[in-house]
Amino acid sequence: MAHRLLVRGARQLLTLRGPAGPRRGANASDLGLVEEGAFLVEDGIITHIGPARRIENLGSARSAEPLDVQGRVVMPGFIDCQTSLIHGSRSLEEHAGRHGADLPLGAPEPPVFWSEMRMIRTATAKRLTAQARIAIARMAANGTTTLDIHSGSGLDEASELKVLRIAHSLDQEPVGVHATFHAAHLTPPEFAGCPDTFLDFLLAELLPQVVRRRLALASAVTCDAGGFGITQARRYLLVARDLGLSLTIHASRFANLGGVQLGISLDARVVSHLEMASRAEIAALASSNTIAVLIPGAAFRGSVSRPAPARALLDSGAAVALATGCNPFDSPIYSMPVVHSLACAQLHMTPAECITATTINAAYALGVASHAGSLEAGKHADFLVLAASDYREIPHALGANLVSATYRHGRRLHVGRLHATD
Repeated sequence: MAHRLLVRGARQLLTLRGPAGPRRGANASDLGLVEEGAFLVEDGIITHIGPARRIENLGSARSAEPLDVQGRVVMPGFIDCQTSLIHGSRSLEEHAGRHGADLPLGAPEPPVFWSEMRMIRTATAKRLTAQARIAIARMAANGTTTLDIHSGSGLDEASELKVLRIAHSLDQEPVGVHATFHAAHLTPPEFAGCPDTFLDFLLAELLPQVVRRRLALASAVTCDAGGFGITQARRYLLVARDLGLSLTIHASRFANLGGVQLGISLDARVVSHLEMASRAEIAALASSNTIAVLIPGAAFRGSVSRPAPARALLDSGAAVALATGCNPFDSPIYSMPVVHSLACAQLHMTPAECITATTINAAYALGVASHAGSLEAGKHADFLVLAASDYREIPHALGANLVSATYRHGRRLHVGRLHATD
């Protein structure tokens, strides 16, 4: 027998319904808000959604399990479209030694990255999996229902495959997990001074294994100071595209090397970071299909010289998504609501733009918008109930978790304490 759930009593139901494709321009502020809304879920799929008076009178609603949210906000689950949450565990002394220290610009990877790399290489899959489950539980408790995991901490065959296998094993437990292969961001010590030789290894040996074993659907390259040059990045992305992977390029965080235009020319799904993006790059993104993924938490430990130009991107008509970028170096953030607060305060985004950027646009960034990112008939019932009556409270409540409950496929996630204080 089908399991039906009737969600009713929402003062604000944010559906994010709208035109096909990522939301940009005025559409980035249109949340598809239904006041006094409701929706019906059957076996994890939304079947009907709209004003409560219409949905509650459906014949199928009468036999559904009721979920009365009592005047709260209901919205799609957050989609965190860029994280590096599988990492080694460094000492508290190491963390404390970095507090208050400025990371040198032009050196995007702090010196402790090599310590992290060694830990990833030697850590057992069991330990890394356990740590990742804790991180995912924290994220789900803060409303994340789908997330990306970048590899790239180990930079050798064994550790990169290990991280991707772990990410693959975590999918649906309890959230959706999308894996991105990102070994092409830094040349490891054993290839010191020979980045082209390292790329040869990635393209001839490692990337084909990732595709053959179906461990990732996307591949990323860093085209920036401390990463790879434009010629190297082009070479890498062309092979990744030929192998059927979607493309991500990390660019213009520390320098303008042409990575944004390269990503656009190759129809990359995502270009991320962009703190140093030029006016020409912003204009190019606005006229492209590529999504700009911004990481406001990257400024948390002073590793960037200025915030990403979110306002210029949005005003120009570019499609913008937000992510935690969760990693142990410069953005140790598990909470998408905290990202909302940072984006409003630092990037001058509006609360509505933040919601669009962490739901439907983030879904397009991961290629999952056909079933996630909005509340519509035919999509998965991945949704949040907030301990709030107005969505604008999310960025205002800095540090407070307003997520009262997280649901994925219509089932409540048991991932720790999910109730916020009323």
